[in-house]
Amino acid sequence: MNILTKFGTLAAATFLASAVPAQAQLEIYDDYEVSDAVWSISTIKVDANMGDYYLEGLRSTWIASNEVSKKLGQIEDYSIYASDFPQSGDFNMLLIVKFANTADLAPNKAKYEAFLKAWGETKVKESRQISKDLYPTIRTITGDYLMRKVEVK
Repeated sequence: MNILTKFGTLAAATFLASAVPAQAQLEIYDDYEVSDAVWSISTIKVDANMGDYYLEGLRSTWIASNEVSKKLGQIEDYSIYASDFPQSGDFNMLLIVKFANTADLAPNKAKYEAFLKAWGETKVKESRQISKDLYPTIRTITGDYLMRKVEVK
């Protein structure tokens, strides 16, 4: 087999391999479903040896405010995930909030006022101070995403 024949065979095999995925067209609702629920996910890079300090700040800001939102029915749930390998990659912590649907993300004066009433003026000031003074010195937000669960049938 000469070089041109080998090249032609390789080119044909490459073409056929790349053509197969184009035929695999899934249809939403027939072949897979996308959840109504939506997760807001923030990827965070916490500086070395600052994880406990960051969690301490989150406890009185992010966690506490999510607890209020959850009690008010404004969110379904929230989670924090921390990497076992904190110095690898672009982020080492995930902050996740689950909403029932995208409508729960829309601005809503009544929900905002209910949250502020439950949260309280003291907590607003405390959260702003921590967010302004602590967070910029120990972490970087590397990404924000809105994700939906996909279930393939």
